[in-house]
Amino acid sequence: MSVRVRELAEWLGTTFEGDGEKTLERAAPLETAGAHEIAFVGNRKAAAKAAASAACCLVVPPDFDNSCGRTVIRATDPRGAFARIVEHLHPRPRPEAGVHPSAVVENGVALGEGISIGPHAFIGSGASIGDRTIVGAGSVIGRGVKIGPDSLLHARVTIYEGVRIGARAVLHSGCVLGADGFGFVLAGDHYEKFPQVGRVDIGDDVEIGANSCVDRAALGVTTVGDGTKLDNMVHIAHNCRIGRHVVIAAQTGFAGGVIVEDFAVIGGQVGVGDYARIESKAIVGSGAGILSKKIVHAGEPQWGTPARPLREYLQQLAHVARLPELREEVERLKKRIEELG
Repeated sequence: MSVRVRELAEWLGTTFEGDGEKTLERAAPLETAGAHEIAFVGNRKAAAKAAASAACCLVVPPDFDNSCGRTVIRATDPRGAFARIVEHLHPRPRPEAGVHPSAVVENGVALGEGISIGPHAFIGSGASIGDRTIVGAGSVIGRGVKIGPDSLLHARVTIYEGVRIGARAVLHSGCVLGADGFGFVLAGDHYEKFPQVGRVDIGDDVEIGANSCVDRAALGVTTVGDGTKLDNMVHIAHNCRIGRHVVIAAQTGFAGGVIVEDFAVIGGQVGVGDYARIESKAIVGSGAGILSKKIVHAGEPQWGTPARPLREYLQQLAHVARLPELREEVERLKKRIEELG
């Protein structure tokens, strides 16, 4: 689609400078944007590159120096405004409403208005799917699953029986919700499975990345709060409680019973031991290891294994880097003592 700069600024509820009749068709990176393309300036480094950009229009912060007279749209949060622009200029294609002939829908399923069920999808009895939800090809929705309106399930999503999902969820290909938690009891010379009879509850506006897994509780509920975003290949084990608006990067794994409070930020490849607690607004750096039952407080970011305050972690790295030098010094002193003896 295309839109004029003037119209786009009005839609955003902000102001523009320059030629408001310019036509915008695409969003593009600052370095490569050209005619009929819009880019954004989000920091000082980008501002320094703005003069060389061939973009038709720039989304800039309120204090951007526009003495050169470029066509710009000013926004308090240029990145956030640009995200809305991208969605506006590049709307996601929506499949036609209806149930594909190859899909299997069991008896007793409640389908909302305007939904789309893709090829070879399966929906079990007693499931409920909200209005305008899209179920991608080959997805499996178990018996008794509840999915809120305006959700998007990409191809090959698997949802086990009894899982509850709120409105506007985005579930990417390969993710699995409601599989059994890893619960086994050593009985003599072998392991016996501890029945996993709990469920999974997913809040509103949650996005779960490709090949991520959220396991059902052994007893009770595994929860993921409103607005939380999981990257690809994230594992949430049984009985975890993930709060609201938590961000978790790829390849992070949580053992059973972990609590993550609201607005925490967790980097990639983090390992979290069972019954650990990450407090609201805490930050855990990539590759960190959080021991079982540890409490991670908000404040200074935590890093390393075992996780500790970033300043302490960097000091220890500096000490480790000096070990070869210290070893040489010790050898010199030993040799000097031998000479004196």
